[in-house]
Amino acid sequence: MRIAVLALVVVAVAAAPSNPSRIVGGDLTTIDKYPSMAAVLHTLDMVNFQQHCGGTIINNRSILSAAHCVYLEPTEVIRVRIGSSYRSSGGEVLPLAAFLIYPTYTTHKYDDDVAILRTAVEIKYSATVQPAPIAGSTYNLPDNEVVWATGWGATETDDHSEQLRDVQVWTISYETCRWLYLFGVPITPDMLCVGWLGVGGRDQCWGDSGGPVFHNGVVVGICAFGGGCRTPESYRLPGGNARVSSYSTWIQANA
Repeated sequence: MRIAVLALVVVAVAAAPSNPSRIVGGDLTTIDKYPSMAAVLHTLDMVNFQQHCGGTIINNRSILSAAHCVYLEPTEVIRVRIGSSYRSSGGEVLPLAAFLIYPTYTTHKYDDDVAILRTAVEIKYSATVQPAPIAGSTYNLPDNEVVWATGWGATETDDHSEQLRDVQVWTISYETCRWLYLFGVPITPDMLCVGWLGVGGRDQCWGDSGGPVFHNGVVVGICAFGGGCRTPESYRLPGGNARVSSYSTWIQANA
């Protein structure tokens, strides 16, 4: 099944404004604005499925997410909710047929945290269910560029947001991110770091894992790890994502 893969060269660099409001979870939004969003659900008892990650519809049978969201799990305990602004209601809940984990992913490292979730039934498109294009291997995303992260993860006051949220953040250079995580996560060129350095208050957080980072509507990142959401460290440590352009060939071949 074909997916939309885009290549783009951008020469303008956007600077962060000096003093927007400080928030962790971003602003409430709706599925109409992000119809490719999917809530990845997990169950412990095969009865109650709770949202624990995010994902992105990329064609009529595949959801792009993070490998750590489903690694070593049987398909029966994972489902996806599509077409809803809410993590616990609405839309349609679909069973899954298979997980395709990036071949070199392991739990011993933060790199290569990419997975494709294959649905057991065809995804039916509508106004609130649509595939998103992904960044191709030549997609050039500048540093200090505005991007948007979306999800149902932790906010400033709650462990999860019942309604979908989005937050504007900025891309951070590989060199800067590597230095900031020098004594923690080994940062590689296949990672995309985003945040609001020196200010904080805007970040991806737990529950957002697997969800997308959008640049002009194109999926450029998959939420993978972080170092300080909801803590004072958020001003210093950016959110870490799998850089989609590094994995687009594999994604195209397997989605």
